[in-house]
Amino acid sequence: MLVNFCRFRKCQIRQLMMTCFVLSAVMIYWESFGNNLSNHVKSYSLRHLLSPFDFISANLTISRGEARKFSDYNYLINHERKCTNRDVLLLLFVKSSPENFERRQAIRSTWGNETYIERTLGVTVRVVFALGLHPQPSQRKKLQQELLREDEKYNDLIQQNFLDTFHNLTIKLLLQLGWTHAYCPHARFLMSADDDIFIHLPNLIRYLREVDRSGVKDFWVGKVHRGAPPIRKKDSKYYVSEDMYPWSVYPDYTPGAGYVVSKDVASRVYQASLTLNASLYIDDVFMGICANAMGISPQEHAFFSGEGRAPYHLCIYNQMMTSHGHVKDFHELWRQATDPEVQRVSSGLLGRLYCTVAKVRLLCVPHFLNTYPCKAAFL
Repeated sequence: MLVNFCRFRKCQIRQLMMTCFVLSAVMIYWESFGNNLSNHVKSYSLRHLLSPFDFISANLTISRGEARKFSDYNYLINHERKCTNRDVLLLLFVKSSPENFERRQAIRSTWGNETYIERTLGVTVRVVFALGLHPQPSQRKKLQQELLREDEKYNDLIQQNFLDTFHNLTIKLLLQLGWTHAYCPHARFLMSADDDIFIHLPNLIRYLREVDRSGVKDFWVGKVHRGAPPIRKKDSKYYVSEDMYPWSVYPDYTPGAGYVVSKDVASRVYQASLTLNASLYIDDVFMGICANAMGISPQEHAFFSGEGRAPYHLCIYNQMMTSHGHVKDFHELWRQATDPEVQRVSSGLLGRLYCTVAKVRLLCVPHFLNTYPCKAAFL
């Protein structure tokens, strides 16, 4: 009897210790989690109370002369005739930095190969890289010479003379909008993407062809951030002061890693940018502000990745649009994602059932929370 009592007491003690450990861990993270949660709840509530954010665009409206200072930069490298073909399905702007030559090369030889796209997919896509000046004067002259040689060979760099830094990303967005308006307004779709994103062009082209046939308007698709609050922590890369943005919530927007808009949206967002204060350096949020000013809302697509990298799996490749955070694996991922085996594995009743189970295992766990949502497993 005494032995059983001792065992019972030991079991209780172990349970108590485990409970204390769990509670301690929760308490350690609760404050930051609670703050983030309350910020999101508060901002999401404000989103519905104050939608459609007319007060934000009204307060950020400035004269055209004042707004011009944000885009009044000269072209150092330009290709005015890049879009002379009138039948351009997609103009794809890749945001790059002057020193990222290897990333640009990887894109040119995989998903961004215009010749492959036209020959294999039967459509015209124009891929160009948006750049500024290297911020370090000591490296700028050498890098600029290398960029000129690179462009002489590939004819796909669009560069203006602003400093290419994180805090000038909104200026780089204005470059894309302005160049599209001036030199490629007839492209039926415009895509903006980072140079560390993988785009499954065959899947994307099939999707855009279907959308184009429907004659869609107000089309803006990607992974959507809804009711997101500004980050007020000064040590964060994405810190935004209350002086810069005094409100508690951003309009809905798509992460700058990769999104697509129809040509009418590109045109209207460009027009909005001509009278809005572009000092907010979070470019995807500024895009959301411009679009909201024109009454345009983003649409969620389950297979556009946000900040995370998509799982490596044949059943994912079958529907993948974008995956973020790739630098060294472009070639291998391109080979795997475009392998005919992808279609074979995922076709038929058994194939679809197998892929549903595989996607549930991959997507319905916290590890891949920042890529595709769990609901994508059932699409």
